[in-house]
Amino acid sequence: MKLDEAYKNGEYIAGADQFPLRWEKAAVAFRDSLGARAQVGVSYGPSSRQSLDMFMPEGVPRGTAVFVHGGYWKAFDSSYWSHLAAGPMARGWAVAMPSYDLCPDVRISDITRQIAAAVTKVADRTHGPIALAGHSAGGHLVARMMDPLILPVEVRDRIEAVVPISPVADLEPLLETSMNEVFGLDVKAAQAESPVNMTPPHGVNVTVWVGAEERPAFLEQAEALSRAWGARRVVAEGKHHFDVIDAFADPESDMIKALIGA
Repeated sequence: MKLDEAYKNGEYIAGADQFPLRWEKAAVAFRDSLGARAQVGVSYGPSSRQSLDMFMPEGVPRGTAVFVHGGYWKAFDSSYWSHLAAGPMARGWAVAMPSYDLCPDVRISDITRQIAAAVTKVADRTHGPIALAGHSAGGHLVARMMDPLILPVEVRDRIEAVVPISPVADLEPLLETSMNEVFGLDVKAAQAESPVNMTPPHGVNVTVWVGAEERPAFLEQAEALSRAWGARRVVAEGKHHFDVIDAFADPESDMIKALIGA
């Protein structure tokens, strides 16, 4: 369809097929290294995929960072990304990583509600501030958490920062991709699920992150969200859609500083 090429990533990244294998191997090694500080498969909803993994730092956590994975709402689960938790954990933060049901078994709006349930579960299990980050489709999902009708007020009030990374913030262009056979979006649903159409959040530090080497559509999506929300935008030099998230694992990275402070 008209915009299929615009939203393809792997075809434009050298060695793209090796990234999932690399992520999975690093994630397994990281979980194994933590022992009891890795709590895997904590249920937050009725289906098997509605579960989250929690990774605890040494000592009492200063707060909890939630990372939501991408995959165009139709691929992957939290088990591929465990190693990214190293960044916040080194700064004394706990990290939660939810999985969720995938399209076409559910609609994108259903996944939004599932992530809201996951964040609420995290809030019930923890104390202190919460920070949200997500990549690609996950960037869309954490941005949607800023809708005042999505989360309970007591949970929303604990969220101090949101970092959508390479987010899909305007879903209407996806109507012109073959992926919509999986999503089942119409114009009304796409508009309702688009963070660019939301009222800009107040009282939360928002930083929109994107790689300078990403497809033009993702650069445009990041700019659109930044502009709609009046939020800071960071364009990471030399980074593409698959390696822009590497900074999350580095406790000294600007990405982690944007998420949980210096």
